[in-house]
Amino acid sequence: MSTTHAAGPPAHSDPTQRSGQVDQEATEQATPQHSGAQGSAVTQPDAREVQPAAPAGARRVKLTVSRIDPWSAMKISFLLSVAAGIAGVVLMAVLWLVLSGMGVFSDVNRAIGQVLGNSSAKFNLMDYIGFDRVVSLSIVIGVVDIVLLTAIATLGAVLYNICSSLVGGLQVTLTDD
Repeated sequence: MSTTHAAGPPAHSDPTQRSGQVDQEATEQATPQHSGAQGSAVTQPDAREVQPAAPAGARRVKLTVSRIDPWSAMKISFLLSVAAGIAGVVLMAVLWLVLSGMGVFSDVNRAIGQVLGNSSAKFNLMDYIGFDRVVSLSIVIGVVDIVLLTAIATLGAVLYNICSSLVGGLQVTLTDD
């Protein structure tokens, strides 16, 4: 059984077809076909099909980081420091709750009371390290952390740009595995 192709454009010309499919159909139409002893179609290999295999090693690309945009450095450092601030507040709250649940604060309060003896003023540790005070202090520290880390990262990007204009930037070699 031999296969034949009609000359001319393909019967269905869909503009959304990939160019590789269109090229393959055009190649099949242009290739001469020979009938063998059993009537099967034998095609000649195309020049595009006979290509040497690509080397199996990994590609290496050498890149240079010549400039860091200070605005993008400020945005990403702000978001990361906000996340670190929230994590710090949650960490302090959980730590305080765990220590309170274990009875550490009452033991420390009792030990301080024994050291002070029978003085007229009663000492209460919770007046100084109560839950509200600890969480409030960790929020203040988180806000200061956000402001400082954002400013330091932006200043670092500006200083990197000045230094990279003098020495050419940071060279990085990337490999494709």
